[in-house]
Amino acid sequence: MMMAADSSKFPVWFTAFTVLLCLLVSGSSSAADLKDGSQCVDGTYEHTGGLTCCLCGAGLHVESHCIESQTYGGCKACDQGQFSSHPTSQTSCDPCRSCSQISAGLEEDEPCKPDADTKCRCEKGHYCGNDTEICITCVPCKECGAVGIKVACKDRTNTVCNEKTEEGITSGAIVGIVVAILFVIGLALGLFWKRRRDEKRRREHSLANGDVVSYSPERQPLKDLVPVVDLQPHMTDIAEAIGWPDMRDVAMGSGILSTTIDSCKLNHPGNSQEQTVELLQIWVERQGREASKNLVQILEDSGKRGKAESVVQILARPNPPA
Repeated sequence: MMMAADSSKFPVWFTAFTVLLCLLVSGSSSAADLKDGSQCVDGTYEHTGGLTCCLCGAGLHVESHCIESQTYGGCKACDQGQFSSHPTSQTSCDPCRSCSQISAGLEEDEPCKPDADTKCRCEKGHYCGNDTEICITCVPCKECGAVGIKVACKDRTNTVCNEKTEEGITSGAIVGIVVAILFVIGLALGLFWKRRRDEKRRREHSLANGDVVSYSPERQPLKDLVPVVDLQPHMTDIAEAIGWPDMRDVAMGSGILSTTIDSCKLNHPGNSQEQTVELLQIWVERQGREASKNLVQILEDSGKRGKAESVVQILARPNPPA
């Protein structure tokens, strides 16, 4: 009977031992899991003192660090106008992007959220002109006008316009028209240069013979008609034709000091003719052999063509008797 009783109790004792062993194994496994950081959902970071703290999730930032490894410290949601798009150990969130401050033509596509930055897009009529992930430059779309749009402007591609075609005109006809236009242009240019060459020859012949020549605005430049001559015999006539104000401008434009110009005026008070003659004399001495051509060119370039023509006419006269 005794043996029978002991035999019947053995399974109960064995069962109890088995349950206790399972609990011990389970407890050991849970501690190992904790040590491996299984409860740190988004990973860990190293903190002062050898602590390993859990990262705060997206949309949060660290307000206080952990005091035990493999645990969370204090995590706080990002403030308005800030975001954190990834698990972080930072103690503050990043500021949200402002589309209007990046570039003209950008507008907000999606507002900033605690776990995602603002998304920008180009305004209507613009497309993104850079190839980076975030658009920072918007460019106006091409306008096609009458030919019409083949592919509309969108996102990162410009407008593609239809090809311009002319009904009833073959490629051969177009080539013929172009050749005809070029021929007419070439003929016109040839006639123009021939006319200029003939006029120049005629004026040079007239000047050489002392003839009076009339000038028209198309005959340019006048300096090409002026021979290199001595201005001394014509100083009084040239000074009278130019006048003090324009002679003063010629002198100043040629680098003559204002003190020299003023002294000419002071030497002949109230007599602009003599003032002009003296200043012209100084200018001619500084210009040297090319004075006649330079004087005509300066007057013509400064918009005083009428006075430049007068000088040419004076130089074409025979020298006055000594």
